[in-house]
Amino acid sequence: MTTKGTPGRMVRIDDEVWTAYGQLCEAEGTTRADDIRRHVHARVNAWRKKQRDTNAAKNIANS
Repeated sequence: MTTKGTPGRMVRIDDEVWTAYGQLCEAEGTTRADDIRRHVHARVNAWRKKQRDTNAAKNIANS
């Protein structure tokens, strides 16, 4: 996944966990940045779907 043109973000993660996470990602053939992006996208998509479902249920209840 390309990041050209996207702003960088800073997160605070202790060195031991960051190193182990790098090893995990390397073993899975990805990068930490790509894995974090995919995780965030999945969480946001699930949240948006829940928001849509909640709003649809409210609309039906108010009909």
